[in-house]
Amino acid sequence: MQFIDLKAQQARIRPELDRRIAAVLDLGQYVHGPEVRELEERLAEYVGVKHCIGASSGTDTLLIALMALGIGPGDEVITVPYTWISTAEMIALIGAKPVFVDIDEKSWNIDPTLVEAAITDKTKAIMPVGIYGQTADMTAINAIAAKHDLPVIEDAAQSFGATHHGKKSCALSQIGSTSFFPSKPLGGYGDGGALFTDDDSLAERMRHIRVHGQAKKHHHPILGINGRLDTLQAAIVLAKLDIFDEEVTKRQQVAATYNGQLANDSSITLPPVAEGNTSVYAQYTILSEDRASLSASLKASGIPSVSYYAVPLHLQPVFEHLGHRAGDFPITERVANQGLSLPMNPYLTDDEIHQVCGAFG
Repeated sequence: MQFIDLKAQQARIRPELDRRIAAVLDLGQYVHGPEVRELEERLAEYVGVKHCIGASSGTDTLLIALMALGIGPGDEVITVPYTWISTAEMIALIGAKPVFVDIDEKSWNIDPTLVEAAITDKTKAIMPVGIYGQTADMTAINAIAAKHDLPVIEDAAQSFGATHHGKKSCALSQIGSTSFFPSKPLGGYGDGGALFTDDDSLAERMRHIRVHGQAKKHHHPILGINGRLDTLQAAIVLAKLDIFDEEVTKRQQVAATYNGQLANDSSITLPPVAEGNTSVYAQYTILSEDRASLSASLKASGIPSVSYYAVPLHLQPVFEHLGHRAGDFPITERVANQGLSLPMNPYLTDDEIHQVCGAFG
């Protein structure tokens, strides 16, 4: 059984993929070709914002966002320790300090009730993460940010396509950032990402940063990076975007089937979805106090499973200088110690889900 089945999706859209890729090859404009602009326009419309800026990865998008906001050495950015390292890595790489706040039980995302206490005179932004396919409580976070005049960068690498009180992820704050890594719900066949904003000035600045700070040919008013989205990746994501809404629905149906079959298993915790949220189920993640035995049982039945973020960021050696220790973020540590992601993709059949659940014993 495939943990993430990209082959089934590819078989379904292969004619459109071939047509899109052939068009790029025929034109030969492999960097900033017309497919990049088409994708940006379609994604901006999909999300419901004025601007989408394609970029080289979901990691580079975070860096570009931080650079566009002028964040640097001596500054602090509030985020979570339960996420992929890119989130805090980019904060540190730009010279700022990641300030960790624990997650909540409702969504396994940043706990808004703990954010305000983490704000200091050095805080320059809040960066919530939409883990496993749903957003954080962006309404509460935005209210706190507005009170303290702070920008919010939504790391929506996993939550693109989800909604929060009816509004799309990436349209919930000053800047939204997502990833087109192949395993993401809307993924390419390599690295890629995109930024979203309604702010004209920020959009212009982010566009300049992604091309070495260039405003026009031979004119570089600011420092930037090589952060461009390849035309071929844009073409591939365009082909996938045509069926994205249908795949999101299928993911939610797969999750509902899992929930129904596992509902009576008192030894596990099913993935929560907070009130007002929908999830795209980038992963279907449960909690088990006996994760190792469960994972071994699944493996014996030929079923893959993954323990994401098993070592949270505050316990990673690279962030040892921040002075954290085990016990500082108890909910993060519990989810990190117990979390186990099961196979999830839009093409899982009911029989396959039954096979997975049957291995629980």
